[in-house]
Amino acid sequence: QVQLVESGGGSVQAGGSLRLSCAASGYTYSVYSMAWFRQAPGKEREGIVAIDTDGRIRYGDSLAGRSAISQDKAKNTLWLQMNSLKPEDTAMYYCAADFRSLRGLPYGGMGPSDFRYWGQGTQVTVSS
Repeated sequence: QVQLVESGGGSVQAGGSLRLSCAASGYTYSVYSMAWFRQAPGKEREGIVAIDTDGRIRYGDSLAGRSAISQDKAKNTLWLQMNSLKPEDTAMYYCAADFRSLRGLPYGGMGPSDFRYWGQGTQVTVSS
């Protein structure tokens, strides 16, 4: 089992930045891929960016050009830096993990079904 806990969400004005964190615990030695997703009310969960232990990174369309993922495997922590935030970025943001590489995931890390483990999410609210 792998446990994921997100933090760093909050309220920010449009144009601002936030840095989300995801702390992993449990059988983290077997985690190969991790990712950030978001879900706004009434919308499907969408992939933002995914990364695997081989260093492969895949960005989705959401937050394209305005986000950056980083990780510290030794500290079992994943981060998402988000810049130039817009009101439409308001959503619950989730961290996800799986034992497969991005190449082994059916949707390359951009599909929610790619990942076995999920955190509870952290809310991001962007006001105009």
